[in-house]
Amino acid sequence: MEVLSSEDKAYLLGTIRDIKDFPKPGIVFKDITTLLNNKDAFRLLMDHLERRYKEMDIDFVAGIDSRGFIFGAALADRLHKGFVPIRKAGKLPYTTISEKYALEYGFDEVEIHLDAFECDREKAKVLLVDDLIATGGTAEAAASLINKAGADCVEACMLINLTFLDGKKKIEAITPVYSVLDVQ
Repeated sequence: MEVLSSEDKAYLLGTIRDIKDFPKPGIVFKDITTLLNNKDAFRLLMDHLERRYKEMDIDFVAGIDSRGFIFGAALADRLHKGFVPIRKAGKLPYTTISEKYALEYGFDEVEIHLDAFECDREKAKVLLVDDLIATGGTAEAAASLINKAGADCVEACMLINLTFLDGKKKIEAITPVYSVLDVQ
């Protein structure tokens, strides 16, 4: 499968703004809004993802609340596939199933509609998309949730992987992971 050249990776990384001490002191937040509002960078990224996944046998693209919705919905449209939102608990209007995951202090939860992956085959194949892997808890829960819903999470695609936090390993225990940009 296709991967970006080192030049294209450097270009995309250069369009992402670092915000120091957000949301709390000591954190360097990766602000993707500057990539999104750069039409050339966004097109480069989406063209790359379309080429990478156009031949993959998938039925749905699932995006994690909320920035995964941006990339996931755009990619689903390009691939002519359905899009499934994976939301934080209490945000979906129909019957849902959920998956809890640990935070530094406490737990959080993601949900999907019970019937999210209905299709012509017995077990839908799903590509999971989000903007960033930090500790990996949310994406791990989302991939588990896809499988719990009776579908098969065939890969997780993340724009940025913060390698120093090692969250990718959690997700790889459930499904292969492709990260466009690895940041140390």
